[in-house]
Amino acid sequence: MTNKLVILSLLTITVFTGFTVKNSNGEFSGKNIDRVITLANDFKATLSPTQIADLEFEYTMENIKVWSNLPAALFPRLGIKIGDLNETQKKAIKSLIKEMTGSVANEGWDEIQQVWLADDFLNTKESGGKYGSGNYYVAFLGKPSMTSTFEIIVTGHHYTIANTYQNGKLVGVTPRFEAVEPFVFQTNGKTYSPISQEREALSALLQELTEAQLSLAKSPNIFTNILLTPSKNWVFPEKHSGLQLVGLQPSQKKIVINAIKTYTDDINDEDAALILAKYVKELENTYITYSGTTSLTNQNDYVRIDGPSIWIEFSVQRGQVLPNEPYHFHSIWRDRETDYGGTRK
Repeated sequence: MTNKLVILSLLTITVFTGFTVKNSNGEFSGKNIDRVITLANDFKATLSPTQIADLEFEYTMENIKVWSNLPAALFPRLGIKIGDLNETQKKAIKSLIKEMTGSVANEGWDEIQQVWLADDFLNTKESGGKYGSGNYYVAFLGKPSMTSTFEIIVTGHHYTIANTYQNGKLVGVTPRFEAVEPFVFQTNGKTYSPISQEREALSALLQELTEAQLSLAKSPNIFTNILLTPSKNWVFPEKHSGLQLVGLQPSQKKIVINAIKTYTDDINDEDAALILAKYVKELENTYITYSGTTSLTNQNDYVRIDGPSIWIEFSVQRGQVLPNEPYHFHSIWRDRETDYGGTRK
């Protein structure tokens, strides 16, 4: 896909600039940005002029919204297709993605690789080549530097990374979409179950609540998918719903924090700790909503964590490629303040 296929917006983007290096407040540090920029330029140096033209786009309102949970064959992406890269180029882009993500087992870089393997598994189950790790794209929206605003987006079927940087600081790590089908599979004799750690942590959260708390958290609505899908940007509900966490016991709050960590740990380790600290600081003004069962193993089971900043959704759906599979997870992490780096419509 080339730049010519995208209509570039002339709108001016205003980026949220409230994050500084006051680490005690749980704000982004941006201390790995030098490394991110170096690796971004190292990757670019491996590309041909034609590939660079496919990689780079303007940082515009229209461009930052181009991602989806659909395969790239059904929803074209910006950027360069990872499957079209040679081995040197693939090694360079993987080094960049690894730097942008966390090192915790089954999270961050480890989780991304497992989701890619799941897509490779799906590709063996349906003809047409729509799925697979090679069908993910990387794009630079704006040119990476210490004095610019830019986003690095890696997006494909079941995973999207969208990190936004401004003037040498990380200013946004959401939206971040993660999903998997099937929920467990085997490749080369090894069993994988990506996104299950999120499901287990969120289910443990619900099962720790008392009957009275569950009654407050229970939604009368049925959720067949996440609410804030890729096309729904900056449309957070004005009012929170469900159980407010102000009255939770310390043991219950710990389990909530453990569930949140399965998302924040997807970010580079230092910033993950700072983002988590910010969410913990806002915990008593955060709400939990769920629908279906607390096990999160049945179709249309759903849970949401919604606070002054944090927005996490987890939805259980039937299989699409494998309709007889019991679990097909969709999940999204957004932030009311810093989605797309804090941009606004």
